[in-house]
Amino acid sequence: MSAQSWIDTHDEELRAGLRSLRRDAGTVERWARTLTDALLGGGRLLAAGNGGSAAEAQHLTSELVGRFLADRLPLSAVCLSSETSSLTAIVNDYGADEMFARQVEAHGRPGDVLVLLSTSGTSPNVLAAAERARSVGVRVWSLTGAGPNPLAALSDEALCVEAPSTAAVQAVHLVAIHALCAGVDEHLAARVPHAVPAARPPAAGVVPAALEVPA
Repeated sequence: MSAQSWIDTHDEELRAGLRSLRRDAGTVERWARTLTDALLGGGRLLAAGNGGSAAEAQHLTSELVGRFLADRLPLSAVCLSSETSSLTAIVNDYGADEMFARQVEAHGRPGDVLVLLSTSGTSPNVLAAAERARSVGVRVWSLTGAGPNPLAALSDEALCVEAPSTAAVQAVHLVAIHALCAGVDEHLAARVPHAVPAARPPAAGVVPAALEVPA
């Protein structure tokens, strides 16, 4: 297949996936509101996935700890698939299925949110993480490919992307992640006006007064 043919095919697949995502726009909006409440209440977001989904999990947490569009307060988010020393130790001592689940048990508290990404919805280590999260009172959201699938069934809520290829599903997951981050920024600005200042980011080393939240 030529590069142009692949691009054309991928474009068609993305359009199908984005139509699926638009049907679930209400879910993304609800997640943004719920996640904002959780983070402002002292909770944190945990995220994990395998392969390309691991990269997207890390993308999500970086947008929250850093920023998405406007400068704002940092938000608590941990990507479990980027903890390489913990991952290798757990896999070595407990097996691959425990690589995320044990971290969820260590870090997760009631009120936290776990976001799991899996295009197939069948990865054993991701399923184990969902089960462990439920057992410790952590809310589970999943981003998967077409449903129904085992991960969606184990989750409190799932966003299942109807797209014909793994590449298209992952690309749409990234759109969903960005939409979620935009929603969090919007709700955060409404709840804590000083958390998302309108002014452009300060120079390096300068702490803007707008980010100082009264005790």
